[in-house]
Amino acid sequence: MATRREFLKNTSLAAAAMAVSPMAEVMAALKKENKLGIQLFSIPKMLSEDYMAGMKMLQELGYKELELYGPYPFSVEKARKGWEAAGKMLGFSGSGYFGKSAQEVKKILADHGLSTPGTHTDLDTLEQNMGALGEASHTMGWKYVTLPAIPDDRRKTIDDYKRIADAFNKIGAEAKKQGIRFGYHNHGYGIKPVDGVRPLEIILKNTDPSLVFFEMDIFWTTCGGADPIELLTKYPNRYKMLHLKDMKEKKQFTGDGGGMGDWMPMFSLMASAGDGVLDLQGIVKKAKEVGVEHFFVEQDMVANPHVALKRSSDYLTSKI
Repeated sequence: MATRREFLKNTSLAAAAMAVSPMAEVMAALKKENKLGIQLFSIPKMLSEDYMAGMKMLQELGYKELELYGPYPFSVEKARKGWEAAGKMLGFSGSGYFGKSAQEVKKILADHGLSTPGTHTDLDTLEQNMGALGEASHTMGWKYVTLPAIPDDRRKTIDDYKRIADAFNKIGAEAKKQGIRFGYHNHGYGIKPVDGVRPLEIILKNTDPSLVFFEMDIFWTTCGGADPIELLTKYPNRYKMLHLKDMKEKKQFTGDGGGMGDWMPMFSLMASAGDGVLDLQGIVKKAKEVGVEHFFVEQDMVANPHVALKRSSDYLTSKI
């Protein structure tokens, strides 16, 4: 007969086993598949000052996949000049390969156990220079080339969103010819309904599912007043990437999310994963169910990245 101590021990073990949530299993699978990634715009200044130190830090924090951002040497001149001006305002200058060649960056990543399944790039480069983007994609191993934002002058009306959907189909077709996939990353605009219509859904409904994919930023989606889980459920297999960060308290834009006046008050609400109020467990679980392939932490230009990004990595890989 088992002793009382043995009985209690076995009971505790059983209870612990039963306590393992489906989310814990999901995140364990994520860790096993080496899919916890990070968008490099989380640490642009660090990479601009010491690229190798940035790569070493990300490796030590447990990140495996990197989503890069442009412009690149092959990007159109307008994008490169625009970034140069923005960099001066933001206090850093690096993007793309950070002054190195594609082959050098690829080797550095490999030496640190990292890979890059995708990048962000501008609309002009996507429309005008897909050949060079495709060539770079094959060198770097990019599966997705993603537009991080629609320019202001191309999203002013509902008809603009219909036209941008047509443009996305054309970009997606050209990307497919290059053996890569085109994606669109949402910010907060286009989410609040206009005359009963959500502009983002115009894009979702009017683009070819075989040509145009989506990357959901769960923070900006929430700021715009939408529920990430509801969107993922309504459009299965359209979202292939997620940007993960948390929110200190749930708030929506006072306006339509279309400009800096709406965005700036929200930046202070960004938090490391697990430090806020968003249902990260439910969002990631649903994302896995509906075909999301890549999960990137993104904490825009985060202060104290060693601490903040470690909290996100720890939470997402072992604390749920």
